[in-house]
Amino acid sequence: MRSGDHPVSTQPGVGDEVEYAPGVRAVVTDIRRGVPYLRQPGRPEWPVEEPDHLRVVRTRTERIEAGDL
Repeated sequence: MRSGDHPVSTQPGVGDEVEYAPGVRAVVTDIRRGVPYLRQPGRPEWPVEEPDHLRVVRTRTERIEAGDL
């Protein structure tokens, strides 16, 4: 599996970069009562309406290794 290729069933964790719509990414900032909250630069945090549709693009660990966190 290449870096960035994560199974669809992988549940995102805090700090993971996810794709929540085709080509649109955000970072998981919190998980409250099982609901991930996302944030993008210049936009307030928001709860995900369909958490099962999130795709992990990079884990928190991968972001740290890349110097992006």
